[in-house]
Amino acid sequence: MAYHITDDCIACGACAAECPVSCISDGGDKYVIDADACVECGACAAACPVDAPKL
Repeated sequence: MAYHITDDCIACGACAAECPVSCISDGGDKYVIDADACVECGACAAACPVDAPKL
């Protein structure tokens, strides 16, 4: 099950900068994760200041 980003996202980009497989992109009002590319490493969740990435 891939991570997804909740509406709590403040679009700061911290998660995208930490993603080792570059599966996170700017979706406008919040960042989005490509579920097919996500390796469930948790780097995005650890970097997020508002705990928006969730499994």
